Amino acid sequence: MKEKIEKAVFGAGCFWGVEESFRKLKGVKSTIVGYMGGKMKNPTYEDVCKDKTGHAEVVLVEYNPEEISYDKLLDIFWKIHDPTQLNRQGLDIGTQYRSIIFYYNEEQKKKAMESKKKQEKSKKYKSKIVTEIIKASEFYKAEDYHQKYLMKRGLNVC
Repeated sequence: MKEKIEKAVFGAGCFWGVEESFRKLKGVKSTIVGYMGGKMKNPTYEDVCKDKTGHAEVVLVEYNPEEISYDKLLDIFWKIHDPTQLNRQGLDIGTQYRSIIFYYNEEQKKKAMESKKKQEKSKKYKSKIVTEIIKASEFYKAEDYHQKYLMKRGLNVC
């Protein structure tokens, strides 16, 4: 029997660190860094860094929902970044670093919205959560040198 694989896409700052956070999880079958959410077709890293494409740096996570739930992926997403920083994460500044969840279906949308509300109600953050939740659009794979960037260098974080 073929293994069931689903997709999830998250943007939470520089995609190198985001990928590393998801890559090692049991049930995650693959991670691919890339760009989503903008207008330009086939953007390059240089295009995205100019902050004019509308794309966010994202990680496409392919996972087996029987081994790891979408809810668990959402929990990780909230833990690995500050969702109150608008168009930035730490020293990385620009719309490409925005906090964003792309959903592929109504179930993912519902769970993402519920998880955001849960975070807001937790009072964990002093500022308003600015995370966007929008329908997935075309995913553009980033250049090969960006794939598993930290792993290739023996690093865990940027």
